[in-house]
Formats: sequence, C-alpha cells, structure tokens
Amino acid sequence: MLTHIKKPVKTFHILEDGHVTSPKGFTAGGVHTGLRKVALDFGWIHSEIPATAAGVYTLNSFQAAPLKLTKKHVNKTQQIQTVVVNSGNANSCTGEDGYLKAQATAELVAHEKGIDEHLVAIASTGIIGVPLPFEPIKKGIQHLNDPLCQKVTNFERAILTTDIETKHIAVELEIDGKTITIGGAAKGSGMIHPNMATMLGFITTDAAIDNESLEYALKATTNQTFNMITVDGDSSTNDMVLALANGTQGNSLLTKSHPQWTEFLAGFQYVCQVLAKSIARDGEGATKLIEVEVLGAQTVEAARAVAKSVISSNLVKTAMYGSDANWGRIISAIGYSNQKIEPERVHISIGNTVVVEKGVGIPFDEEVVMLTLVKDEVKLLIDLQQSSYTATAWGCDLTYDYIRINSSYRT
Repeated sequence: MLTHIKKPVKTFHILEDGHVTSPKGFTAGGVHTGLRKVALDFGWIHSEIPATAAGVYTLNSFQAAPLKLTKKHVNKTQQIQTVVVNSGNANSCTGEDGYLKAQATAELVAHEKGIDEHLVAIASTGIIGVPLPFEPIKKGIQHLNDPLCQKVTNFERAILTTDIETKHIAVELEIDGKTITIGGAAKGSGMIHPNMATMLGFITTDAAIDNESLEYALKATTNQTFNMITVDGDSSTNDMVLALANGTQGNSLLTKSHPQWTEFLAGFQYVCQVLAKSIARDGEGATKLIEVEVLGAQTVEAARAVAKSVISSNLVKTAMYGSDANWGRIISAIGYSNQKIEPERVHISIGNTVVVEKGVGIPFDEEVVMLTLVKDEVKLLIDLQQSSYTATAWGCDLTYDYIRINSSYRT
C-alpha cells in the first residue's frame, strides 16, 4: 500500500496577482532597448533601502560575466539595492570584454540611482558567446528613474526569452504582529535542469532577516524547488536566484531561532515552489506539467535522485506527451538512478491508479489511466518502501515543438 505523507498546514495568505513589488519598499520596471527586435528586454528591481541579499548560482563551469560580478557584490556587502536584467544576450563566454561591460553596467546603474556600485546586481539571459551591445544597456539604464516605465509587468516581460508566460507570485503572513509579504518573479523555459537551469529567479520580502538565515532559507529551499525541475537536461551559464529582504515592516530580526521562523520559511518555500513549477509548466513546446513524488526512500538525497532520474528521462517525457501508460520507462529510470533500490518493494501509481506493486506490473484499467494522462497536469507516485524520506520533482512532456523552437533559436 502506498505511503501517505501529511502535508504541512499553510500559515500564509496567497495574494491575488502578487508580484515582486507586493512587499513594501520595492519597485520594478522595464523598457525596450533594441537588444531584442520588438519585445521588452531590459528590466530592474529597486529597493528603497539596501536589502539583505543572498544568491544561488549555476554549477556550470562556464559562468557568465554578470553572474560573476553579482556573486562578487553579494559576497562583499551581503546587500543589494538595485537589480538590472537584460534579455536577448547572455554576455557569457565573452572574455574580458564581457566582464568590463558588466562592471560598466554596475557603475552606470549606481550613478543613475545614487547608490554604491557594490549594491548593484546584474543578470543576463539570451544567446551565449555574442558580444554584448552596450548602447542598448546604456539606453535602458537611462530609464531607471522614468515614472512611465515603473511597472512590475514590464519587468516580468523584459526578463523573458522563449517563455510563453510571465511567472510571479506573492504571499502574506504575520510575524511579530506585522504583515510580512514575500514576492517572486522568474523566467525560464528551455535549458532547464536541476542544479540551476536556464532560469533567473528573484525573491523579495519586506521582512527583517539576517544574512545567514536568508542564505540558509534560499539554499535549503532551492534544493527542494528550483533544483528539482527539468525540461531538457541542459544547465545554462547564467542562472541564478537572488533573494532580497529590506526589513521595511520592522519585525524583530528573523533568524533560525525566531519563534515564527518556520512560518516565514513555509511562505518563502511556497513562493519558490510556485515559480519552479511555473518554469516546468512553461517548458519549450510543453503541453503538460509532470510531477514525480517519491516516498519511502532511505535518505532525502536518494529520494531526490530517483525523482530527478524519472522526471529527466526523455522516454518518460515522450510517453507523457503521447498519453502512453508505459510504466516500464518509469521503472527503468528508477533503476538507473544510482541509488540502492530494492526492486521487490517498489510501487508505482499514475494518478490514482496503481500500475506496479512490489516491482511487478499489475492489471489496470487503461481507459482510466488514459483519462489521467490526457490532462495538463499528471502526477507519478513512486513508493520505494525502504524508509520515510520523500522528494518531489517537476518537469514537462517532450514534444515536436521543443525541436522546432531549439533548431532555430538564433534565427
């Protein structure tokens, strides 16, 4: 019988149409500069005061110039006040020229906003290996204080590449009697794989929190959310998630010992999970969001490895596209996950239908499973029945459109 895990009770309220500017003291905007033909391509987030900052970054050995500079600034000051993002050009694998342009961007932003350049973070997304045209960047920076451009929807659109939809969320909760808001925005559609993908994520909050605790929250949450999604198995050179906490609501400083720490963390994790799932759902050419939940693993690392193995399998992904209940592909991906699996214990369900018990296929109603698989959200449940550790991964089906989009990305 499949194990059932009790889900934690929500202690937060989901804001309708919430954004990164839902927390107090944050503004955002975006403009078209010419980096892309017609779409908005330069965006920013600004905090009215320097915000405590934490970041997680791609594990790709080739790290883009803006990522390197942002990492340096976050490590130096543990604070960021303005984030600028361009799409259309990754400024990656561009050598000294690329790094100098990233530095020049930070200097110009700092001058325009009247802040120290070490309080500037930079992110870029787009084509790798093409020198960054700098005139459009300068044009974008000139609009940082333009009231007509201060629209959070402009920011959300400016950071997109092949995404179909913008991705945003915000929640509210009470800490020390203060209304605390956590907001988020992200981009990502292709080159998505665990360990940071071709994605950018931005989390904002008006809570007061120390750097060590914010860093812990971001890293722990990333391992459960952004690092548990995949679209195509590719990891990019530019990807990062930044968290900014400006403390404008005046709560007692949040640390891991604060009595309401777990409540804050639950809200923070929810924001990141919604963004991560939105990226998986918006995979290039995707028609379905696939969720793989693993129960009963010996360790949380083993649970994550099995979930990632299944969600990353191209054969599983194509079966999901074809609404084919081919559980053999699922069990095969479990088997090559490099974990100590006991095959005779494994149970698998597609939706609410059990298809494998104790490692052996059992009769099931194909029509019922087909009705599950044709939906735009499909859940695969795997119970290893070894211990009590769990993990969940998200991905999408693999379609003909994915090939079409990526065979002509540069054109």
